[in-house]
Amino acid sequence: MRKYRRRRQKPVLRRLGGCLLFIVLLAAGIYTLTTSRWFLRLIYPIAYEELIYSTAQNYELDPFLVFAVVKVESGFNAEAVSSKGAKGLMQLMPETASWIASQRKLEYNEELLLVPEYNVDFGCWYLASLYREFDSTILSLAAYNAGRGNVKKWLESQKWTGEVETISQIPFPETRRYLERVRAMTAIYRRLYPEFDKTE
Repeated sequence: MRKYRRRRQKPVLRRLGGCLLFIVLLAAGIYTLTTSRWFLRLIYPIAYEELIYSTAQNYELDPFLVFAVVKVESGFNAEAVSSKGAKGLMQLMPETASWIASQRKLEYNEELLLVPEYNVDFGCWYLASLYREFDSTILSLAAYNAGRGNVKKWLESQKWTGEVETISQIPFPETRRYLERVRAMTAIYRRLYPEFDKTE
């Protein structure tokens, strides 16, 4: 009677075990990278942090909110100029900046909008003034993007309730996206940069 030898399974099992181990280690490595603060800071960096933080503090603004506004407005590019003419880190329109200067009884020079200290100071002052007017973070952000006049019209005509939960009611798609992005970035920066938490 012919004897049949069983095929060896050990090398195959070893290879399968090795592959499974590699997959597990790879998954663990990816998870560690994507959840570690230092790695996520590489994906979501900030710039001008001391300037933005101190200026936000001066105007009693949430620094994480201002970081988010700067990120969404200019990507931390101090020389950014939009197609509509908005300039600098916080993308101020020259007309708005001129109004701010007149309200503060300061001299105005459009070229200064590309100077980080000048731009952030004017932007934070303006954002703080909108907050005093509307007494709401979401409303002040909407006014920063779409103009206080438009926001007042939406509220008066009941096109928007002025609440976070009803952002979808806002007539301007750009403003809807702006608010969603700023809120998302605020949460991200608050998680990644706890050293700037003024409540601690």
